Parts: sequence; C-alpha cells; structure tokens
Amino acid sequence: MTVTDPRPETTQAPAAAALQHRPGRWIDNWNPEDTTQWNTQGKAIAARNLRWSIFAEFLGFVVWQLWSVVVVSLPAAGFQLSTGEIFWLISMPSLVGATLRIPYTFMVPRFGGRNWTIVSAGLLLIPSIGLAIAVSNPATPFGVLLLIAALAGFGGGNFASSMSNITFFYPAAQKGWALGLNAAGGNLGASVAQFVVPIVITVGAAATLNLPLAGLIWVPLILVAMVGAYFRMDNLSAAKADIAASLAALKEPHLWILAVLYIGTFGSFIGFAGVFPKLLADTFPDFKGIAIGTATVTLAFLGALVGSLARPYGGKLADRFGGTVITIGAFSVMGLGILSVILTLPTQNFAIFLLCFLVLFAAAGIGNGSTYRMIPTIFALRSNGGIGAQRKAAAALGLISAIGAYGGFFIPQVLGFSKTTFGSYVPALGSFVAAYVIFLALTAGVYLRMSKKTGTRI
Repeated sequence: MTVTDPRPETTQAPAAAALQHRPGRWIDNWNPEDTTQWNTQGKAIAARNLRWSIFAEFLGFVVWQLWSVVVVSLPAAGFQLSTGEIFWLISMPSLVGATLRIPYTFMVPRFGGRNWTIVSAGLLLIPSIGLAIAVSNPATPFGVLLLIAALAGFGGGNFASSMSNITFFYPAAQKGWALGLNAAGGNLGASVAQFVVPIVITVGAAATLNLPLAGLIWVPLILVAMVGAYFRMDNLSAAKADIAASLAALKEPHLWILAVLYIGTFGSFIGFAGVFPKLLADTFPDFKGIAIGTATVTLAFLGALVGSLARPYGGKLADRFGGTVITIGAFSVMGLGILSVILTLPTQNFAIFLLCFLVLFAAAGIGNGSTYRMIPTIFALRSNGGIGAQRKAAAALGLISAIGAYGGFFIPQVLGFSKTTFGSYVPALGSFVAAYVIFLALTAGVYLRMSKKTGTRI
C-alpha cells in the first residue's frame, strides 16, 4: 500500500499559502505544484530531505542483506548449522521485510516523514547489535539466530516508508527522478554490505575473531542517520494516507498480475542477491575471492551492484520502447542466463558462472525499472472515472513493491530445498527457467494484446 496526495487530479490546485514552520520541524501549506513556492523554498527543502532519505534507506538495505554474507562465514566461526537452517537465515529477512512494507507505508502520514525516519533508522540498531552478539558465540541456538535475522527485516520495510515520504516532497513532473534516486541509493546498500563485510571480518585476524564487526561497523552510521534526520529532515502536515485509492487498487485484477511480474524481476534481484554469496561458496569452495591487502572479497557483491545500476536504464528503455517489450526482453535474458549456468556448471569455470549470473542480475535490474514503468500506464487505461488513475497507480506501486519483495524469501527457500533434497542446485535453477518462461508468456499474452487493442504503448 502507499500514500499519495488525495486531491482530485482534474482540478487545478490553488496557489499555496506561505510555508509555515512549527516546532518538531513540521511544515504546513506544503504544495510542490506551486511554482513560486517550489522555486523559492520548496526545491531546497525537498533536496535536503531526499539526501537524508537516501542515506537512511541505504543503511536499511545494508542491514537487510547482512545475513546473506555472514552465513557463509558461520561454519568457520564454529557454528554447526544444516543447509536448510542456513537458507532460512538468508530468506527470513526478506520474508519479514516484505511484510513490513505494507504497514510502513502508512507510518509517514501517521507520524511524519522526519519522525518516522528517526524511528525506522533507530530500529536498525537492534538487528545490527543483535547480530554482533549472536555470532560471537557458536553456542547461540538456531532459534535466536533466526529471530535476529528476522529483525533484519526492519531494513526491508524502510524502503516503503522512505519512498512514500519522498513522494510528498516533489511535484508530479519530478517524482520519477526523485524516487529513482531514492530507490537506487537504497538498492546499492545490498552490494555495499556484501563488499564491506568480507573485508572487515578478515582484516588483521581470523574470521572467527572479527565476525561481530559485520554488525557493529554499521552502528555509527545508523546513529549519523538518526541525528541527520532529527536536524535536517522535515514532517509535512500535507502528507495524508490515501486509503480509498489503496482499496480501489486491491480490487484491480491487473495489480495482481503486475505483482506476479514484479516477483519475477525485483524478487529475482533481491532473492539472488541474498543467496549469491552462498551459491559461490558452495559451487566453488576452493575459490576464496580476490585479495585486497590482508582482506578477501568474494565478488558476490557484483551481482547486487550490477542489478542496482541497471535499474534506471530499465525505466529509460521502457520510456522509449514500452515497458512491456523491455520486460519481455528482461525475462528472456534472465531465463537464458540461468540456462547458461546449468549448461556450463560441469565445466566448473568460475568466470563463466559469474558472468552468467551478472547477466541475470543486469536483466533483473532492467526488468525492475520496466515493470514499474508499466504500472501507471496500465492503471490510466483501466481508470473508469472513480478513484483517479494517478492515485490508484501510486497505491498499486506500494502494494506491488511489497509483494515483489517476497521473491527474496522464495528463491533462497527453493534453492535450499533443492540442495537438501537432490544434493544439487540444478533442479531449482531449472524451475526458475520455467518460471521466467511463464512470466514472459503472461506479459506478452496480457499486455502486448492490451497494447495492440488500445493502440497505446504500455
């Protein structure tokens, strides 16, 4: 679910009154569509809030993905965990994070964007410090590890509140740019976590001695985000929850179709990003990574990095050629990428394995952008004069982003089941190829036909 400006789209909003600042950094009379207000004060205020929003959301993604890289080092730290238990630790943050995205969306209208950013950033301290304590003792029960991994889902929920908050600050003509920056900055947190953690836990000592640093190193940055939000961000009294649009979007069949497609794109990105360090470690146990001084980097971070950087290009390509065409292309490339992994696995060639997955990540990132681009167009076509298309589309974006994040749970679980049942990841990889074929057929069958029928590029 999401929140948006409940004013009808067909009426021209009057010029905004002068901005009023109240204690607690509340701002009244905010109207970014008013050109005078925007150019004189609004633009600078919005940019300041966007910068701190990106930083806080970036840390959310960092914490969300910490367990994806920490689990690889747990056996060396003395933990006796089964394959199934390891995959539960990888997937649990995504399950909780996806679920939290729905209520998190309504926190901004309820408490204020600045206030909720302070709280949501502060909540990241719990899984960060909890991880440090838990991994310092190999006798920590699996149930405790799983609980702390679940709390890392706080980081996944941050995306929804951060995006909904920034929506209120920018005029319609600039929302896409601002939200794109906000999303990309957050997504990069997954890559940074997978790059930094292997370095800090191996510098100067054995991994077993430095493993708690995987959580502790982020504590100072989280505190900076909280202090920065306290002094530099603002609450907007104009931010209102659009419950009517959310309920209307839930009744739209295309919301559920697009949610399935988003599981295939964003779900693949976050799911494979979370499991990639484990896949590399299991498939190439003798490959320890690339040395950087006395530390070692596993290269797993490249997957999340490529996917994050590719996302904006998916939106640009969709603007030019249509989201449907680009999404179909993305699913095609994703399927071919996984099929190539299956066919080349017997060669045990690390470079080929890595390249095939990077192609998958790039296609998933492009698919993220193109699928998102399809949503407002489709809801505009489906508008029947009730709840406005723009409002329903905004609500649908929030719902679809939450549902898509469940891919981060399903993909590790399918891979874990495959490994424990068949002793190989190949059956799971084959099922993903089949899923991409189904997603491709669904996109073509529904939205290519709609595009031809309406004469609109979707």
